[in-house]
Amino acid sequence: MNDVYQNLARHLDNLPAGFPSTETGVEIRILKRLFTPQEAEIAVGLVMMPEPVSAIAARLKMAEAELAPILDDMSRKGLIYRSGKGGKIFYMAAQFVVGIWEYHVKSLDLDLIKDFNEYSPYLMKQAWSETKTKQLRVIPISKSISAEMLTMPYDEAEQIIKKQSKIVVCPCICRTEHKMAGKGCDRPVEVCLTFGSGAYYYEENGLGRSISQTEALDILAKGMEAGLVLQPGNSQKPTNICLCCGCCCQILKNLNNLDEPAKAVHTNYFGEVTAEDCTACGICQERCQMQAIEIDDVARVKKERCIGCGLCVTSCSFDAMHLIEKAPEDRWTPPANTVETYVNMAKERGKI
Repeated sequence: MNDVYQNLARHLDNLPAGFPSTETGVEIRILKRLFTPQEAEIAVGLVMMPEPVSAIAARLKMAEAELAPILDDMSRKGLIYRSGKGGKIFYMAAQFVVGIWEYHVKSLDLDLIKDFNEYSPYLMKQAWSETKTKQLRVIPISKSISAEMLTMPYDEAEQIIKKQSKIVVCPCICRTEHKMAGKGCDRPVEVCLTFGSGAYYYEENGLGRSISQTEALDILAKGMEAGLVLQPGNSQKPTNICLCCGCCCQILKNLNNLDEPAKAVHTNYFGEVTAEDCTACGICQERCQMQAIEIDDVARVKKERCIGCGLCVTSCSFDAMHLIEKAPEDRWTPPANTVETYVNMAKERGKI
């Protein structure tokens, strides 16, 4: 039976975001908690392209009538992805993160949470630190951007939201799992925004609720007031925006363990202090999610740790904090769309 799960683990590792093996085998324990042996066998037969049941059935040498209800059930359990077009249903493989893990936000248990927290550093090392193209990037709070800056629409959360026709808000899985484990913080939980076909998937699976652009902008404002970092999908047409904290977010938590997290994040800005205006009140230091600010006589931004989120700027009552654009050669232009993002990630990992 272990061969079934080993095959699935290899299959997931061949997807763009990866699924690295460990000496402890925790990744196999996770798969056993989520997939039955039959589901594991079927999941290996799916690819990262939407396909009708007929194509998957032919690959697996199964009858369509037998496979169709199994695929539907797997998709509703968050094991694979489902989409619809023109009245037809399509299925595709889901990556472990972002994907299968997030699709279980309403069906977590303490054993799964424990295993995931043991596994996440391995996943972060491969899927984040060892690839140039990341799944998410950091954009600044709009109020932290000066009028002189010529920001691109994909670097402004409000502009991203105003382009969406379908928006679903769902609970942040990071703060959800931390609360279940008796840890974490009291920041807002229902703040993760999903767009497009992903929004329909979340809504149909009961993982979130459909909201208007106005409500999405209100959620964005409340999240920024609570000191959350904006992390949209890493493309010019992102399919999601995560609102993250340094104490719960698996990405920010693991980045915090690096000596120079700024080098491991796609961001086009960094913070800077105007010393003569700084009163060393320390509020910016409290708001910073990356331990990037030191306070002596005045505040000082450690550029090697700053991810350009702008939280320090919006918290400064004395206009001493500012965001500075990176030099042109150091700026990040996101891939055109999510497909291009994943193709780049797969190439960088030698999977295509």
